[in-house]
Amino acid sequence: MKIAEVRTHVLDHRLERAFESASGRFSRRQHVLVEVVCDDGTTGWGECLGPVLPNAAIVKAYAGWLTGANPLETEKIWLTLYNALRDQGQRGLTVTALSGIDIALWDIKGKHFGVPVSVLLGGRFRDSVRAYATGSFRKDGVDRVTDIAGEVAGYRREGFHAVKVKIGFDVEEDLRVLEAVREAIGPDMRLMIDANHGYDTLEAIELGNRAAQLGIDWFEEPVVPEHLAAYRELRARQPIPVAGGETWHTRWGMREPVETRCVDILQPDICGTGGFTEMRRIADLASLHGIRLVPHVWGTAVQIAASLQFMAALPPNPPRPEPLEPILEFDRTDNPFRQAVVTTPIEHDGGVVAIPGGPGLGIEIDRDALVRFSLKDDCVQVR
Repeated sequence: MKIAEVRTHVLDHRLERAFESASGRFSRRQHVLVEVVCDDGTTGWGECLGPVLPNAAIVKAYAGWLTGANPLETEKIWLTLYNALRDQGQRGLTVTALSGIDIALWDIKGKHFGVPVSVLLGGRFRDSVRAYATGSFRKDGVDRVTDIAGEVAGYRREGFHAVKVKIGFDVEEDLRVLEAVREAIGPDMRLMIDANHGYDTLEAIELGNRAAQLGIDWFEEPVVPEHLAAYRELRARQPIPVAGGETWHTRWGMREPVETRCVDILQPDICGTGGFTEMRRIADLASLHGIRLVPHVWGTAVQIAASLQFMAALPPNPPRPEPLEPILEFDRTDNPFRQAVVTTPIEHDGGVVAIPGGPGLGIEIDRDALVRFSLKDDCVQVR
């Protein structure tokens, strides 16, 4: 079995109502899938985190090193591709594109051996995970406080045990939002906050100290990811556990934040940090240093499936009769092709998501949906 072709599928949908995080605006939903086709007809699917057209271009640039290779040799291929563009960057697009390819190759490997990727990673510790709802972005034309309070109350009714709220805009307004959220969800539902690196250090410290009374599980990306010293200062000067890592790519990008204890919770994204091959190493690194790992997830059902396969095989840390189980980030924002790209949607049941048990990622792609949501030539990428 040899790799015969590498394809990309750039998906696009214009939103009726735009929404914002503290670091960007979304007027369209756009994601790129990677399809690797073998000479025997076996096909694997992956996804890349980040801007779609640049990712697709880098995937195509990698294709020359992939054609004719044995797709089962995932470690060998990963190193070949990483080294091919090593001089152009050890993080960013060279790694996010590589991530999508690596996921597709593991999908092929699972299909070849007839087992889920999680079995190939060492075995399934769990067949389902609890999910937390991610949403509560700032929307155009609404009162942010009442809008988000109503949104999170809906997540509680759906059965989610936890919710993550977007902040990072203005400390005073963000605090009003969080107070309204806590009132809406009650005292027993878990609450996380994500600033999308919108604060400076002093703002983040102030917010953390004032919001701590609301019972916050973690404070995600409080400042820009390059400011590792600010992360360490934030951990020292406010009480909420600090989380981050979706933009720290590969084990090398994770090494300093982990070894210098910038975060309490590490959040690698399998579609951005190097795919299954590198996520295994990052999980070991986090375990070695006693740092909790909760994957970042933002994409289509392909990314959700890949993240679930990884989480199925994530060893309990520490092992114990009632282990601390990983939880799945479950995006609830508007994205009509998120689940449409697969024939069987990956949805929650009372806030719990079953991990697919079929070969590879355990999903089948709906090719009609790929055509329906394909990026048109006249649609520019907008974030």
